[in-house]
Amino acid sequence: MTQIIYDGSYEGWLSAVFESYEYKLKDVVFAKKENSNRLLFSNTHFVITDNNKANRVLNGLEQRLSKNGFSSIYLAFLSELDQIEEMLFRFVQYAFSSPINIEGDLSRSEVLNVKKAAHLTGKESHRMKAFVRFKLTKDDLYYAIVEPDCDVLPLIEQHFKNRYADQRWLIYDSKRRYGIYYDLEDVTTVEMQFESNPSSSFLAEINDENEEFFQNLWRNYFSSVNIESRKNTKLHIKHMPKRYWKNLTEKIPNLNKR
Repeated sequence: MTQIIYDGSYEGWLSAVFESYEYKLKDVVFAKKENSNRLLFSNTHFVITDNNKANRVLNGLEQRLSKNGFSSIYLAFLSELDQIEEMLFRFVQYAFSSPINIEGDLSRSEVLNVKKAAHLTGKESHRMKAFVRFKLTKDDLYYAIVEPDCDVLPLIEQHFKNRYADQRWLIYDSKRRYGIYYDLEDVTTVEMQFESNPSSSFLAEINDENEEFFQNLWRNYFSSVNIESRKNTKLHIKHMPKRYWKNLTEKIPNLNKR
């Protein structure tokens, strides 16, 4: 068995797939950046990300899959489900070995699992577009803290670039410790390290002096449109799961309210 160490990026994983064929590696598992304790007695193969190798794998898959099937590989990768790299590798192996399109063969676990993982990422991406709540800093930067289950920032950046094209903004994923920043022209990836929870009270120090006022206006609006007699907590949680609440302005109590 061979443990393939790669840098954690999609291009790095594709490079690893290429080299698994190039070096005829058998029974492969993938680990990001460092050895996994799952395989103490395995052989180790280190991969350096190579865009040429990654593109060769992508070109081969593009010829064998539909547009949706092709994009589902990237979506599934971003799901970050346990052992998703191995699931995707088996999917790729099946796609390359079959003379016909494999996407409809849901009797095969690798096809079904990739389909489910891609759906999960797509659903999380859709939710993030609705659940991002920006706050304004003193230097006119709008920032938002998110903590999605899947790595969806690459999928939502174009949406926010189009929607908020006239203002600088930063969306920070506190789970993965990186963000996307828009400077009125381009969106770039930024990495930041916080000594404590980035959504904690210390961020209030950088907020614009009117920010708390506008947050309270939003809370009051949210409360006013809520019809108590039609309250359906179960349905509400279904559409707005509790795991998002800590970063939603309308769900954070107004500490100044008397």
